[in-house]
Amino acid sequence: MDNIYLYMIIALAILAIADLVIGVSNDAVNFLNSAIGSKAVSFKTIMIVASLGVAIGAVFSSGMMEVARKGIFNPGEFMFNEIMIIFMAVMITDILLLDFFNSVGMPTSTTVSIVFELLGAAVAIALIKIGHDGGTFSDVVHYINTSKATEIIFGILLSVVVAFSVGAFVQWVSRLLLSYNFENKAPWVGALFGGFALTAITYFIFMKGLKGTSYAKQSFDILDGHTMSDFLESQVVLIVLVSFVLWSLLSLTVTTLLKANIYKLIIVVGTFALALAFAGNDLVNFIGVPIAAYNAYLEWTTSGILATEFPMDVLAEKVPTNNWLLFIAGMVMILTLWFSSKAKNVVKTSLDLASQGETKERFEPNFLSRGFVRGAVLMSQLSSYLLPNSIQAKIDKQFEVPVITVSKNKTIELPAFDLVRAAVNLMIAAVLISIATSYKLPLSTTYVTFMVAMGSSLADRAWGAESAVYRVAGVINVIGGWFFTAFSAFSAAALVAYLLNLNIAVMFPILLLAALVLLIRSSLLHSKKSKEVRAEDSLIKAESSSVQGVIHESAGNIANVVNRGNKIYTNAINGLAKQDLISLKKNKKQVDKLSVEVEDLRNNIFYFIKNLDESSLGASNFYINILGYLQDMTQSLEYISKASYKHINNNHKKLKFNQIKELKEVDTSLEILFNNTTTAFNSRSFEQIGNILSKKDEIFNLLSEKIQKQVDRTRTEESSPKNTTLYFGVLLETKDLLKATMSLLEEYHNAHDASVKPATISHPEEEE
Repeated sequence: MDNIYLYMIIALAILAIADLVIGVSNDAVNFLNSAIGSKAVSFKTIMIVASLGVAIGAVFSSGMMEVARKGIFNPGEFMFNEIMIIFMAVMITDILLLDFFNSVGMPTSTTVSIVFELLGAAVAIALIKIGHDGGTFSDVVHYINTSKATEIIFGILLSVVVAFSVGAFVQWVSRLLLSYNFENKAPWVGALFGGFALTAITYFIFMKGLKGTSYAKQSFDILDGHTMSDFLESQVVLIVLVSFVLWSLLSLTVTTLLKANIYKLIIVVGTFALALAFAGNDLVNFIGVPIAAYNAYLEWTTSGILATEFPMDVLAEKVPTNNWLLFIAGMVMILTLWFSSKAKNVVKTSLDLASQGETKERFEPNFLSRGFVRGAVLMSQLSSYLLPNSIQAKIDKQFEVPVITVSKNKTIELPAFDLVRAAVNLMIAAVLISIATSYKLPLSTTYVTFMVAMGSSLADRAWGAESAVYRVAGVINVIGGWFFTAFSAFSAAALVAYLLNLNIAVMFPILLLAALVLLIRSSLLHSKKSKEVRAEDSLIKAESSSVQGVIHESAGNIANVVNRGNKIYTNAINGLAKQDLISLKKNKKQVDKLSVEVEDLRNNIFYFIKNLDESSLGASNFYINILGYLQDMTQSLEYISKASYKHINNNHKKLKFNQIKELKEVDTSLEILFNNTTTAFNSRSFEQIGNILSKKDEIFNLLSEKIQKQVDRTRTEESSPKNTTLYFGVLLETKDLLKATMSLLEEYHNAHDASVKPATISHPEEEE
């Protein structure tokens, strides 16, 4: 039994590495968002600066793992075996919870997750002890640090509201003063802005990055024997004033003599500062629990007392962490930063929600987002009535986004937002976290950085009428995810602790194995999904400005839709024949995916038409018609696929042998048609379209024949209304599918003939 605790320590060490990887994937958004979104410097430079900040922050980390030791529960109330159960439950829950959020690309707070996991596991063990001793529920307060839990919840609510409001206000004022033509302002304007921003970030480095380190607790002769922490608290005004003067002068020098961009310097320094603070202060979230468990294990092994009788008062003492462990943790964090695809996924969520331009919206609107947007529109209308038109016009002019002329294929290279917004995001996040640290308020770095970015996006009018309802829905989803983190972390950790307490020797290996299997499965699914996204033959938006160009560009899309539609139709018929619910469910997902891609093409019509030359407006009619036919095809496929799935899922009578046989005949004819169509469009052999169209009546007659046969069967022998409804539905939608396909082919045939006719007219001189 004694060896079980050694195995638990080894498992905790392995879980600590996994937690570091998963945690960094989640928290990378905190310090990478502004730099990546603004494209202030190259991605490689951003990563080097962030890595440097992480390395320094990790090495100079305080090493005082007080949150894990005594911040949430009173360790003296628990025995060694109970503490080990609590710590193991926390680590198993933490990696699974964070991995889930990373997989779906949602940022969440590692601080909140670790705190509520500790709280949940400790409450579970405390209640078990109370029940065993015959106590009451109110006795839990003797085991749990309830004031700390209250502070955490208060910090969540405070950070969400304050960060969003302050970020919005400061961004609005900054844009009002600087506009989007900030680079053309007088040098002193950029110098003052740089002075404010860099002072805020510097103070943030001192308060959040250095104050919490072990070196800040040491006395220095240069500070008259005071500690760095005491000096930072007592000389706030002096530090701020000196920093402002120095940074303003430096900013003026950089802009006038070196002709450098001060906003880029702010973003680089801010990225370094947030990375430093992240590693220096959030490292406890990943390795605090395993280190506390290791210290407890060392004390227990030297005591010679039974694990069930050894109290954990030792965890209430401060024990510095080995610097080599901090260095190793820092290296793991840096490697994760460079190589984690999930980190990029989480960053993308924040950038999409903050983007100034058009982006594919990831979230669907809900009644809350619609209500917030309507409220904001009403407030905007009210303010327009209160302000004189002249003042309103001046304000609007400051918020005018300059038109950037760039070819459509270069759109993806444009930044999500400009340098001013990126600098404001970093500056405000730094100030708020610094203030919270000085007042010992447990604000989450994730919450502050995300909500500041969202507030600045709103103030910068990035959420327009076209995107506001989607962006607000995204923010609501993320905030909801934060509260879900707290609830699920508490509940899951409590459950795991209860299971471990039942029989630790049996449940420990089972739960550990289950956690590893789930992690591996999650990693494989993420890898598979990434490969599918890269390999997916997705539809391409048209970019040409002539009919001839659109004909060739759209050919690939048509071949794609027809090929995938052929598979979807065949899978639906085969699924009905075999009553294969699993394949029909997969088929339904495939047709949903195809429908979304076609809908995306239709949503791009506005930009396609705007890009056309005056002499090529005919291309718009052709392109619109093609997209209409593609949408008609996908709608028919969607009905056939979903009706087939619903029929089998509801356990209705299967189709009769003759019905299946006839559907197979139709499927065979359609397969020949679709294969020929795919070949013609893939090879750009548009002259073959005429041959395909010549078979039009043959297939229509086949469908009419099958429909008539079913009518006759219904009148004489058919006894199942559901079967009849499904069969007629499939045949009629197949007819609509065929009509849309033939109309598309005729459109192409006519457009191609018209485009090549001028080239085939011979000249009289040549005939002579």
